Amino acid sequence: MKGRKPDLGNVIPMKPEFGVERPVPPAPDFMSDEGRKVWEDLAPHLVKLDRLKPHYELQLAAYCEAAGDFIRFTGEIAAFGSWFTTQTRNGTQEKKRATWGQRNDALATMTRLSALFGLSPVDERRLAVSNQGDLFDDLMRQLRGGDSGG
Repeated sequence: MKGRKPDLGNVIPMKPEFGVERPVPPAPDFMSDEGRKVWEDLAPHLVKLDRLKPHYELQLAAYCEAAGDFIRFTGEIAAFGSWFTTQTRNGTQEKKRATWGQRNDALATMTRLSALFGLSPVDERRLAVSNQGDLFDDLMRQLRGGDSGG
């Protein structure tokens, strides 16, 4: 037996978090090639997680540019080394290349901005915590002598 035909009037559309594709915004025009590549890799994941909204795009662009700088400076360090030798009045000395500091600055910027989008395991868990109101409801229920809800 086949059964009754479905009534499409009672079908609830899927919410975005259940697989409906949302458009990924293009990288802003002002971005470097390296930053644009990071955007193209990262933005689809953030859209899927509902962490990239139009008013967050500049922060993501800043993160992507810092990541692009980190990649470029790491390549320069790999190609030319971390140190150079120079003659000073105190004799021969080894000094860090400028790209060493630039890479560290880019990494610090990446670390600071990545927290906004939950791009580390700790930040991802922090962003996943929700329903803080339920915590207070549970506390109030316990204070009134009721069940703790769990």
